[in-house]
Amino acid sequence: MDLRRLEVFCKVYELKSFSRAGKACLLSQPTVSEHIRHLETHLDVRLFDRLGREVVPTRAGEILYNYARRMLNLKREARQTLERYRGKMSGDLDLGGSTIPGQYILPTLIGRFRENFPDIFIKLVIADTMKITNMVLDGGLELGVVGAKVKNNKLQYEQLFDDELVLAVSPDHHWAQRSAIRLEELPQALFIMREQGSGTKMTMLEILEQAGLDSQKFKVVAEMGSTDAIRQAIKAKVGVSILSRRAIADELQFEQLCHIPVKGLSLARHFYLVTHNKRSRSPIGQAFVDYLVENREK
Repeated sequence: MDLRRLEVFCKVYELKSFSRAGKACLLSQPTVSEHIRHLETHLDVRLFDRLGREVVPTRAGEILYNYARRMLNLKREARQTLERYRGKMSGDLDLGGSTIPGQYILPTLIGRFRENFPDIFIKLVIADTMKITNMVLDGGLELGVVGAKVKNNKLQYEQLFDDELVLAVSPDHHWAQRSAIRLEELPQALFIMREQGSGTKMTMLEILEQAGLDSQKFKVVAEMGSTDAIRQAIKAKVGVSILSRRAIADELQFEQLCHIPVKGLSLARHFYLVTHNKRSRSPIGQAFVDYLVENREK
């Protein structure tokens, strides 16, 4: 079976689009379609259904994807191992980061890592914790760094970095001049939440539940798909939110936002390396993990 065709097939599966897969593989859309037709003829199965502009895998497509991704990972691992044997480390690493580590931690670490391994190309995908975790499960990413653990016996987690969530309000908010608020006051505020799948939201809800607060009683006025959007919404006086201190460090420094402690509420959390426990790690993946562990924050 042609591995190049399997690469194209996997891109169509992951991107749910022939045109987007073509751009990712540097191929025209007709060429992508021809690769898929050739696979379907060779295997005597239909791999995708075309539903409008979206491409949806059939059951046969789902089965093939699991094997194809493993074959491509083995190909990459073999190439990297041989290059390492020759004293050279080069190749690609598919890495995922949830919003906070993806935007505020990993880019700096990738830069430092590449000073030692300049021939390594790293693709960093940034999405919410749930999406990154699912991509690790599907084989689309070798490694992920996320802000919450998703329960699945196929996943393995290792604690990497510490973080702190903080209650952020506008300087014009009536809490802004207070040194702290009481726990029971939190549900009284107009609240902005992250979207479902966000590690920040998962952690926040878990902490609130442990503190005896029912998040269903919060006055949620908006749900937004990024920390940046919430940060701007707080400035615009839409409401308050609980965010990573890393994400609003500049706003706190320049007094564009205020951090208000909540009495009796600890908002400490961790970021985790997530990997699939049934898949072997590539030499490049192992080298990057070793670097992360060596440079983890104390």
